[in-house]
Amino acid sequence: MFRFFENLVDPYADYAEQDTPPTRLWPFFRTYSAPFKTVFWVTGVLSVVVAAIEIGLIYYMGRLVDLMDGSPAEVWRSYGAEFIVVALLILIARPAVQAVHVLLLNNAVLPNYGTLFRWRGHRQVLRQSVGWFEDDFAGRIANRIMQTPPAAGEVVFQVFDAISYALAYLIGAAILLTTSDWQLLIPLVAWFALYAVLTQWTIKRVAVASQAASDARSEVTGRVVDSYSNIHSVKMFAHHDREIEYAKGAIEKARVTFQKEMRIFTIMDICLVSLNGLLIVGVVGWAFYLWSTGNATVGVVTAATALTLRLNSMTAWIMWALSTFFQQLGVVAEGLETIAQPITLVDDSDAKPLALTDGRVEMRGLTHHYGRGSGGLDQVDITVQPGEKIGLIGRSGAGKSTLVKLLLRFYDPEGGRILIDGQDITTVRQDSLRQAIGMVQQDNALLHRSIRENILYGRPTATEAEVIAAAKQAQAHDFIQDLNDQGGRSGYDAQVGERGVKLSGGQRQRIALARVILKNAPILLLDEATSALDSEVEAAIQQTLYGMMEGKTVIAIAHRLSTIAEMDRILVMDGGRIVEEGTHEVLLGQGGLYADFWNRQSGGFLRTEEPTS
Repeated sequence: MFRFFENLVDPYADYAEQDTPPTRLWPFFRTYSAPFKTVFWVTGVLSVVVAAIEIGLIYYMGRLVDLMDGSPAEVWRSYGAEFIVVALLILIARPAVQAVHVLLLNNAVLPNYGTLFRWRGHRQVLRQSVGWFEDDFAGRIANRIMQTPPAAGEVVFQVFDAISYALAYLIGAAILLTTSDWQLLIPLVAWFALYAVLTQWTIKRVAVASQAASDARSEVTGRVVDSYSNIHSVKMFAHHDREIEYAKGAIEKARVTFQKEMRIFTIMDICLVSLNGLLIVGVVGWAFYLWSTGNATVGVVTAATALTLRLNSMTAWIMWALSTFFQQLGVVAEGLETIAQPITLVDDSDAKPLALTDGRVEMRGLTHHYGRGSGGLDQVDITVQPGEKIGLIGRSGAGKSTLVKLLLRFYDPEGGRILIDGQDITTVRQDSLRQAIGMVQQDNALLHRSIRENILYGRPTATEAEVIAAAKQAQAHDFIQDLNDQGGRSGYDAQVGERGVKLSGGQRQRIALARVILKNAPILLLDEATSALDSEVEAAIQQTLYGMMEGKTVIAIAHRLSTIAEMDRILVMDGGRIVEEGTHEVLLGQGGLYADFWNRQSGGFLRTEEPTS
């Protein structure tokens, strides 16, 4: 039975991804709620039915009191069959309806709705560009992805568990009192008008306060995660106290915003108790007056009293449910600031996979300044022939990394084009482009998974033998064999820690090399690929790199000039432009910037600072 209801909706069902999802709450909810449409309708109808049954019970209790006016034998003889039917309805029909309603809400809706929100939200965020992630805290993004789904689930829960039930109950109460004596409706309507004013006052303030509190909590998470993920820098610079103060500012802001939110609930509770006093005195007192004047039966007074006491107990729950509803809407609204942001770096609707034939790379009039008008690249023209290996050097900020990011299409260029085998990379699918490119960076952060999983990231379908062969080629197999983690896993099963912190820089670099070796992409980008290695390991890795380069189109960025001296061609960048080009010997003979770098290098490293004299 549970499995039937739990499988009514598939939260992972295929759907049309949107590059510009709705940014307003209700359109966004409608989009995400589409798979639940039928289930929502049935659940809503059952909420009304459950409320109607409760009203019916109160009505029948009043009728029962009135029927008890005669002798027991006479009452039983006249109404015994009716009593048995009502008893069976209470014992069988009422629990059955309630069971289906609860199963739909608790087992069909809540687990799947939150899962769908988290699944689609995570997918949407992963589609964002690298630049989008660089502009925000990873912790804040993650916090919004984690807190929005349960908040959305709570919104749905309150709609069907409290709001629809309460509306149906209130309408039923009005009908019941009207059928008893229309005058009983007067204090109920007066109370409801005041209750509506209080509700409106609460809702108007709690949604804003809740969004502010949610945003403050996300900022706390962002700052705390930022400290944790950079713990080496925190400890190395002895900035423990500074980080505590940095977090304290956000924590205090979260406390203040939460205090403001709670003030609203306190005022609401105090006003609600006073209103409920008016409800009890008004309805019960009026019913008692009608009885005393002979205009109402004891049953009417009994039903009115039971109804009023039930409403009294419900009002706090309903108000809290409404406040929670709008409070959670505030959390969802804050989450939409991340989840509903448009995807700006997208594939064309008719984008085809990259058809790689030779590996020829052309950059024509390439310009990119990150929207600042300066820095980055300025009218760069480069052609890398199939199988050609070029070195790229220049001072920090010369534009080398920008060039690589544009080639990987982490950004779209502000001007110019990049062609691979004659295909503009903005017209092909991003995943096919990046599958054709292997890259080893200066700082290769590993995933907090096993060594095997990190190497397999290069080619998930590779065999164990291919993983080991790649590790051996990267001079990593021997140290991998000696690894152990706190969970008792060893070798290729050992976990590397967040960003690979359990490994040395050289070990991380060799794992990253193994990953790229396994990928075996036809275009290879090297960004200071051996910078984290000691001299002995570097000598061995250099041979590995030269082996990796065979038959590939290679662009290698280096400050250690000895690592690129054997390249087919070397490009020297300065101020976002290519200022020199040629082989190592030709550039030395020109006596230009490259020769100056070579003459001023120490131990094979390029001094990229501007000369002081």
